[in-house]
Amino acid sequence: MEQEFMNYPRFTPEMKKTHKILIPNMAPVQFRILAAAMEREGYTCELLENCGSQVSELGLKYVHNDTCYPALLVIGQFLDALSSGKYDLDHTALIITQTGGGCRASNYIHLLRKALAKAGYGQVPVVSLNFSGLEKDSGFPMTVPFMAKLLSIIYYGDLLVALKAQTEPYEVQKGSAAAMQEKWLDTICGWVREDRGLSGNEMKGAMPRIARDFASIPVRRVPKVKVGVVGEIYVKYSPLGNNDLEKFLASQDCEVNLPGLMGFVQYCCYNPSETARLYGGTFLEKNISAVLLKYIEGMENVMIHALRENGFHAPLPFRELVKLADGIISTGDKMGEGWLLTAEMVELIRAGYENIVCAQPFGCLPNHICGKGMINKIRELYPQANITPIDYDPSATRVNQENRIKLMLAVARERLPSAVPAEEAARETVSV
Repeated sequence: MEQEFMNYPRFTPEMKKTHKILIPNMAPVQFRILAAAMEREGYTCELLENCGSQVSELGLKYVHNDTCYPALLVIGQFLDALSSGKYDLDHTALIITQTGGGCRASNYIHLLRKALAKAGYGQVPVVSLNFSGLEKDSGFPMTVPFMAKLLSIIYYGDLLVALKAQTEPYEVQKGSAAAMQEKWLDTICGWVREDRGLSGNEMKGAMPRIARDFASIPVRRVPKVKVGVVGEIYVKYSPLGNNDLEKFLASQDCEVNLPGLMGFVQYCCYNPSETARLYGGTFLEKNISAVLLKYIEGMENVMIHALRENGFHAPLPFRELVKLADGIISTGDKMGEGWLLTAEMVELIRAGYENIVCAQPFGCLPNHICGKGMINKIRELYPQANITPIDYDPSATRVNQENRIKLMLAVARERLPSAVPAEEAARETVSV
């Protein structure tokens, strides 16, 4: 079996024409646009939506239960899809990200290949999506133009997530924000398949239009509990990983702020130069992060401007977010989500989202340190902080998780103002 695992099949350039690539569904909005970008590059792909208890059960069957929860779910979702009978197993491939660094996520690809061999799917190749050259023979080249497209895609996704989240709780006609998001998702995916809409100038024109469309939805501003969600990147974004946390919070009449996926990308760009600054490195290593972040900042400014100009809350620029870690956690702490997790909690509190769910896989040491471990320090600085850490694990029950969140929300409702703040009242619109 070990020899079979070591002789795993490679995804070759020729397979681009013969294989369908299955994509795990971490961030549903952003990954849907990613799938369109892969189609533009000539790949056939499908974003997986299979959920249910059988996913974690399959993961537990083929992955050691000490392995972190996201790996268990991603591998379980793949195995569940392959066993469904929907796919030609001789012409199917899987894609998985590798983050690099100290996170165990870099090893998921090896766990997945081992699980495939054990489950009888040894012929299915796995594609690595990474920016650090971890898999030299993945057959999925990360060219500079494609990486530039990915940045634009993530920003479009982050924008759509933010606009829907800030509109849906207040909409007069239920379903309006979801329909608007769907409309723009279809439009953006169409642009991507035609290789347009992703340049800086095109985004400058498109993002304000998208924000104006959401701002035109009739809403009634009333006081609601505002909840921020932070945590390990998969559990934070994936409905499969967090038991539909966003949907649950919406059922509790909350407005949810889910910090954008691009923050994690910027964090990954920032860290190499910070490592060189702290521990020594070449001139290039010490300055490469500034170059990358300067490029990204142009798109970041477009999104922030589009949100603010249309009356929506916008995230802080990344250069300001970094400063929020000062006095709380070192920016040298960069395993997993590292200092970014702490900084996001502070940003949410300062923006009025002081009720925070810190979603973490049980046993994820970086998250327990940078999330749960920072709560007391954050509360010292921001007494209004109402943070609850929630562990996600196969043995953790959904009822227990939701009950703990309800306790946090009970405190939040006691603090809820009875009147609409003046700046929000000024934005209120009612359908005629």
